[in-house]
Amino acid sequence: MTTQLPLDSLRSSLWRLFLTAHTRLLERMEKALAEANLPSMDWYDVLYTLKEAPDHSLRLSELADRVLLSRSNLTRLVDRLERAGLLCRKSCPTDRRGTFAVLTEEGLAMQQKMWVVYSDAIATYFATHVEDDEAQMLLPLLKRLIAGAEASSNS
Repeated sequence: MTTQLPLDSLRSSLWRLFLTAHTRLLERMEKALAEANLPSMDWYDVLYTLKEAPDHSLRLSELADRVLLSRSNLTRLVDRLERAGLLCRKSCPTDRRGTFAVLTEEGLAMQQKMWVVYSDAIATYFATHVEDDEAQMLLPLLKRLIAGAEASSNS
């Protein structure tokens, strides 16, 4: 068990700023996508995750583990993405209960279209405000935070 330090005012303030920055940045990115008449960040997250997967395909349970959504929200989103023709469901040949989400050509095209707007928003609202030395410092810090959160969820 790790020793927990008391929460000091510096770290408490930093946490609040971190959450506020995250929220404001996502708001700007959502707005940029909406202004371009594109779907939301949730759609992008699923499309991108499938694009990066082998054969553009993942079991729904694996997809749920990789995206930043709850399982119930993912199920509803997959339904909407399927209706839009951006992915399809396929049965697992080795497990009757298993279902795969498979990115369609239309889904890949939508992800790429969204990336143009999303990457521009990342550059505008995030990257231009982070100096190289700050990025070098933040990278290991954020990886450590993620690893710590994942380790505590597995125990």
